Amino acid sequence: MIEAQAVVEIALAAAARSGADGCIVLVDESSHADVRFALNTTTTNGVRRDRSVTVIVMVAGGTGAGSQSVGVARRSGVVDVEQMVSAALTDARGAPPADDVFALVDGMGAGRGGGRAASGAFGLAPIETDLSVLGGVLSGLSSAFRRAAAQDVVLAGFAEYGVSTLYLGSSTGVRLSFSQPTGAVNLVGRSTDGVRSAWTGVGAERIGEISFGEMEEELWRRLAWAERSISLEAGRYEVILPPSGVADMMGSLFFYGMGGQDAEDGRTVFSAAGGDAAGGDGGGGGDGARATRVGEQLTKVPFTLYSDPFEPGLECLPFVACGSSDSESSVFDNGLPLERVDWIHAGRLSHLRFHRAGAARSGVEVAPYIDNLILRAASAGGASAGGASVDDMVARTERGLLLTCLWYIREVDPATALLTGLTRDGVYVIEDGAVVGAANNFRFNESPVDLLARATEVGASVRTLGRELGEYLNRCIMPPLRIPDFNMSSVSQAS
Repeated sequence: MIEAQAVVEIALAAAARSGADGCIVLVDESSHADVRFALNTTTTNGVRRDRSVTVIVMVAGGTGAGSQSVGVARRSGVVDVEQMVSAALTDARGAPPADDVFALVDGMGAGRGGGRAASGAFGLAPIETDLSVLGGVLSGLSSAFRRAAAQDVVLAGFAEYGVSTLYLGSSTGVRLSFSQPTGAVNLVGRSTDGVRSAWTGVGAERIGEISFGEMEEELWRRLAWAERSISLEAGRYEVILPPSGVADMMGSLFFYGMGGQDAEDGRTVFSAAGGDAAGGDGGGGGDGARATRVGEQLTKVPFTLYSDPFEPGLECLPFVACGSSDSESSVFDNGLPLERVDWIHAGRLSHLRFHRAGAARSGVEVAPYIDNLILRAASAGGASAGGASVDDMVARTERGLLLTCLWYIREVDPATALLTGLTRDGVYVIEDGAVVGAANNFRFNESPVDLLARATEVGASVRTLGRELGEYLNRCIMPPLRIPDFNMSSVSQAS
């Protein structure tokens, strides 16, 4: 198999010979190791290596000045690069003019900011991994299985670690590369009679930093809490939502609610009243800009929700890499350097996601997707915010629930960001500052925007992994939240 860099150069040369007006090539080399286990034994383990190639070409077309159409070819494994260029050109010549046309990022522009290191990395070989990186987890599992079997508990879950090395080249001289490591361990314990269950999960860029022993210890603590079962009715409860649950709620908002064009079109929680109104406090200043809620104070607590490719411990891709365009992302932005974006700043909605063409139309700042999410809060407003842990917050609770795991989260109403979902593997009852048992599961209905507005206590922000969205958004830092009236809309029979 020829090197990724050679694939880029062959495709760009073929596109130039074929008369394309622009070309971008993405080659993703991934190396992934994982082990899966169930019923107190490992079931599968292995290593895989994959390559995916995306060729994007632009051709002049239409009647308007600067009009261009885009074609895309995407293949995996060993590919015929010149055939891919031909397929992309055919696709482009049959496509309507693109509505996100913008000048391609040039090599000098891509070298700014984080692009400098990424440019230097283009000549390096992809990083590979193997099962040895999971040695600490595998050694911990062996003894954990014996302890679980002795107490009539079965363990299940998985550990995985992978590195994705992306190479990006363009006809305007961009040459960038970045290697993204991603690791996670998910551990579930269930009593053999099916009555008790608990989950813990951890994400990390360096899998060796994960302490399987600490995960197992927390799992046993939660299973011990569940030795007493308490039946509760649906209703509103004071809830301690740990960082993992907050990650799932904020991640849902991040994916579903942060699109700028969707907000302008009146389709999200951040659409301004009236939807189409021009200008306004939330809209951009450009011609035809429509109103959003940008600039509006969402919470009394000075929450800041942001993404930063250079956040220590959560470093991620520092430039745009996009295989297809949509309302928030544009293939024309490939190679654009990324920097910190505050989506919410000090409780005020600050940015929505826009590609360059959309931002220019709306008169707002460009704000592309970044692959991490951080929520922090200072001490102010109607809630306390500081260094409290989940245990500290439990100790200050007279009566409430500790929700350790959310599951099957779905959007119900985009206009309010209302989500529905289920609790799973651990709803614990708190009385007089201590966990006294496990409750039945519930279906909940809540909006993450409302949760931020109603939070009465905010703990210390820590690295965490959501149970529902951790597979898609591994890099999160979140605090625990105290919600005085979390809506458990019905009792769930799930166990």
